[in-house]
Amino acid sequence: DGLSNPNILQVAIGSADHTTLVAAVKAAEQTTALANNGPLTVFAPLNSAFDALPEGTVDNLLLPENKMTLISIIQFHAAPGSYDIDQLKDGQSLFVASGHNVKVEVKEDGTYVHGAKILGTVKASNGIVHVVDKVLLPE
Repeated sequence: DGLSNPNILQVAIGSADHTTLVAAVKAAEQTTALANNGPLTVFAPLNSAFDALPEGTVDNLLLPENKMTLISIIQFHAAPGSYDIDQLKDGQSLFVASGHNVKVEVKEDGTYVHGAKILGTVKASNGIVHVVDKVLLPE
């Protein structure tokens, strides 16, 4: 059942630190993508990561006319496949749903994806959620 083994979307909705991410996923109409069978690895920026973006960025992205940009950004945080932290190797290139590749770096103080540090990991029924300290933006 979903409560004892939540999917990625339910994990995000259940986290007080991910309300901005959930709002963005809903605005982009990507909720189904995060709730489907997977497996999927999602890099989930904290609210503080969204707050660190230039003022007005998030509000602007949530506007209906920017939906395609928002979808691309959400998809940039999702990698097909299930990658636990010990499977992420230094120098690895991860393909993400937006069609880009993101770089993995393993440093002394932790594992980074596209410059964002993984702060914690939650296993979900349809994949893995890595909590990150920055919003990943396509170059």
